[in-house]
Amino acid sequence: MENELTAGRCVRTAIITLSMMGFGFFGIPANAGEFSVLLNGRAIHLDEQAGINYNENNWGAGFQYDMAPIEETLVPFVTFSGFKDSNKNMSYYGGGGLLHRVKFEWGKTPMHFDAGAIVFLMKREGFQENHLFPGILPAFSLGTPRVAVNMTFIPKIDPKMVPLLFFQLKITLGDIQK
Repeated sequence: MENELTAGRCVRTAIITLSMMGFGFFGIPANAGEFSVLLNGRAIHLDEQAGINYNENNWGAGFQYDMAPIEETLVPFVTFSGFKDSNKNMSYYGGGGLLHRVKFEWGKTPMHFDAGAIVFLMKREGFQENHLFPGILPAFSLGTPRVAVNMTFIPKIDPKMVPLLFFQLKITLGDIQK
């Protein structure tokens, strides 16, 4: 129980620190952007090992805060989320990144495609002795101004792991104005 409380404090401290760094680094006021809820849902394992059944229903939730775009095409963001991982253990991460946004229309529906990267701190049971560890991954998003699908590719970084695609549903609740 004490380890869980300590881990929780570490994760909260990391999230606050990363958020403050992100707002300060990009020089953007903390109250100008869009707040979204993330619903984690799916992992697709690309190189499954015989006899191992991975959990591909990575249920969980989190948030993403997209800051005001820089020059209309670069979207800095911070995020935090928790989900059941491939081994059915809870995993938590907090981080931030930068996405390059391309806007287009599908029929009359405004759409966007984002591509960039996320830098994060993560805690996973059964990996790195349950300590926080840093990472960087590619990040992609496709959707409308209110609903999008986020995706990342996680390469094989440990002999016991397999590469996978991880998906989230992003529901934007609204703009946060000054």
